[in-house]
Order: sequence, then C-alpha cells, then structure tokens
Amino acid sequence: MPKHGKKYLEALKKVDRDNLYSPDEAIALVKETAFTKFNSTVEAHLKLGIDPRHADQNIRTTVTLPHGTGKTVRVLVFAQGDAARAAEEAGADIVGSDELMTRIDKENFFDFDVAIATPDMMGKVGRLGRKLGPRGLMPNPKSGTVVAANDIADTVRQVKGGRVEFRNDRTGLLHVAIGKTSFSNEQLRENFAALMDAVRTAKPSGAKGTYVRSVTLTSTMGPGVPVNPADAQVL
Repeated sequence: MPKHGKKYLEALKKVDRDNLYSPDEAIALVKETAFTKFNSTVEAHLKLGIDPRHADQNIRTTVTLPHGTGKTVRVLVFAQGDAARAAEEAGADIVGSDELMTRIDKENFFDFDVAIATPDMMGKVGRLGRKLGPRGLMPNPKSGTVVAANDIADTVRQVKGGRVEFRNDRTGLLHVAIGKTSFSNEQLRENFAALMDAVRTAKPSGAKGTYVRSVTLTSTMGPGVPVNPADAQVL
C-alpha cells in the first residue's frame, strides 16, 4: 500500500467510502477535498462491463465538453496547401508536412497534445507510428483526428475548445479529465453529463450485463469519491 500524506488522509476522512453519492454531491465533495496549491484537474474514472480482449468491445471515441478541460491544448496538424492555411487560421499551434515529420522522427519533438492529419498525409504519417502511437498522439479516424481538408478548420477549433478523446485501458477502465477544481459545480456537472452521454452512445453491441459498473470522481492527488452509477447515467 502506498503511503499517503497528512493532507490526503485528512481529505479522505470527509469521504464515506461505503456511500454512493449523487453526481452533485460528488462534485461538491471533490472540490472540498482538493488540497493541492495548484488548480487541480477533476477526473472521472469508470469501470465498464466490457471485455477488452475482444476488439469489438473496445471503446475509442471523443466528447466535446461544454466548458472545456481548463487546459490549454497544443494542436499539431499534418497538412499542406489550402488545408495547412485553414488549420493555421483556425488556431493550430504547429502546422507542417515533411519537415515536421522529420523533426518528430529525428529530434523527438513531442511538444503538442493532439495531432490531426488530412487523409493524403497518412501514408507518410504512418511511418511515425512507433513514436506517436505509444504516446497516444497518432492521428486516427476513430478519434476524429484524420479529417478531410475542408473539415480541418472546424476540427482544430473543436479540439482547442474542449473536444477530448477517450478510450478504455486493458482492464476496461476509462479515465477522463472533465475540468478543474476552479470550475463551478454547474460547469463540472455539465461536462460530466456530456461525458456520460458519450459513454452511453459508445456502448459496444457485444457488451453484456451491467455496462457502467462503477463511477468515481477525483481531483489531482485527492481521494476518490464514489458516484451512484444509476444517477450518473441519467444526468
């Protein structure tokens, strides 16, 4: 068992681990038990009734959080010509093609959070899979990051404005940031509701039994607050 500090243990006393809180109660308690000096991230952790060993039961999709994550997202775009200009005008932080790929490959440049590409670039971008893939930065149609040239501007704006990708890990868990402790309770509630709606929509047809088995909200370094899964699904 990892040892926790005094502040964590004090915060933990405020959480009844045997109680399943309503989403509103949980959000308020997460904010109350956050003890870091910085603006903590609020995360939702969901245990899903899926079998990740089966490809058709894995989840990889996106959600646009109404109030964003509170984090400045650096967006890189692989594009050329009109698509590159559109990406720059939409606010992409880094735009390029061959030279940018070489920089990533030779200089290990990874100073970005999301990579987007037009389909015509994927033949070359694919060669960076061994570097971008393990970092979760590889453009992929399933995550909405391989898009047609005429959709590139909208995609950049959505990602900068709060669209986030989420996928289950190999144990069937989802870990998704839904905001900061500086957000109002209502902002966190609306972001959480958007996430739960996206999770419902993404339910694999092969998933059997209870789909959302447990829900926990937490702040950075703070204790987890258990949420009633039934209440979370009707937000």
